[in-house]
Amino acid sequence: MDDNQLTRPFVAPDKKSALACEDVSLEGLARRYGTPLYVYSAGHMAARLELFESAFSVVPHLVCYAVKANSTLAILELFVRRGAGFDVVSGGEMERVLAVDRWAAARTVFSGIGKTAAEMDLALRAGILQFNVESEGELELLAERAAKVKKRARIALRVNPDVFAETHPYISTGMREHKFGIDIRRARAVYRKAGKWLEASGVSVHIGSQIQSAEPFGAAAERVAKLVAELRRDGHAIRYVDAGGGLGIEYHAEKAFDAEAQVARYAAALIPVVRKLGGVTLLLEPGRFLVAQAGAILTRVLYVKKNGTRNFVIVDAAMNDLIRPALYQAHHEIVPVGPRRGKRTMVADVVGPVCETGDFFARDRGLPPVKPGELLAILDAGAYGMSLASNYNSRPRAAEVLVEGKRARVIRPREKLEDLLVLERDALRK
Repeated sequence: MDDNQLTRPFVAPDKKSALACEDVSLEGLARRYGTPLYVYSAGHMAARLELFESAFSVVPHLVCYAVKANSTLAILELFVRRGAGFDVVSGGEMERVLAVDRWAAARTVFSGIGKTAAEMDLALRAGILQFNVESEGELELLAERAAKVKKRARIALRVNPDVFAETHPYISTGMREHKFGIDIRRARAVYRKAGKWLEASGVSVHIGSQIQSAEPFGAAAERVAKLVAELRRDGHAIRYVDAGGGLGIEYHAEKAFDAEAQVARYAAALIPVVRKLGGVTLLLEPGRFLVAQAGAILTRVLYVKKNGTRNFVIVDAAMNDLIRPALYQAHHEIVPVGPRRGKRTMVADVVGPVCETGDFFARDRGLPPVKPGELLAILDAGAYGMSLASNYNSRPRAAEVLVEGKRARVIRPREKLEDLLVLERDALRK
């Protein structure tokens, strides 16, 4: 397997060459499709999925791609073609999966703490694999909807194991004080409330996102295994253990990152637990790990200015295109797409044109000197980039391009301003 497909697919063969994605020039894509522009490597995503399939091949398992990371239809289709399932957290994400392949519903789990009756009906009629239920109120409503549409629902309670995972507080979900899940100590009592239209088929857990240590996953799995044994003694035929997602990547280029070793450690933490239980299929919900490093957003430098002692590189991408730095103070590598010129650097804030001080991609970042018109790539933007994009400041969303070897195709055209206005124009006429 090509190492570039497992680490970062945006590379230059040498310092005199411009960056490429697989075998396609990024400069050529920017000239053809404009900027800001999301570019994704199909080979990278396929290689990352294969890592999971290989590492977990010794136990029954299903990789359910977490759609919230990037829900673009062409990316969902790529995973469908390779036999993946899906983890959805809304009716809209469910509809996206069905739009790609309605038979994929049978490989889809529905998570999320606020499912509505309409969303439940959609998933029941589609015949999804399992509902991951997060509250007693949801359990009651799901039983009511299942009886209404006369479709039996397989359920797993998402239990909260009270396991600490060292990650950003906004994406930590496994502690008792978080809004997610049901206290694992109450789970047996809640399972007993499942009526005739609900089948207790699994147990689900998800402790957070961007976790780079395997130990918290193993600790959570051990607590889930103990619960599964108790539930089986209670008469529940538990067939699925949903270990959730959350396996992290490395956003800093100077830090070593071995994707294959990361998945191997993750598998080593989970597989012994699954084997000890016996008779269960392990459900895995990777999102970021599969798509983050497959994507970059290309942006043009508009201006370079100095205010006092600070340098600012103003680009045409903004926080509405990639909000992670503004929302999480997240780090993304920013590199010139063109050939590198010497060893000189400048320290600057890389900022967008949106009217917010928080509209930045980097602060006090060392960069090669850049000029207006030059092209930059903001790396590792394949997850929670386009899926969190907005039209703030009435900015149309960027186009997306998928690269497969020497071929590149638009998988989402650039929005036009008229796309933003059309519904409101109709309202003005009434």
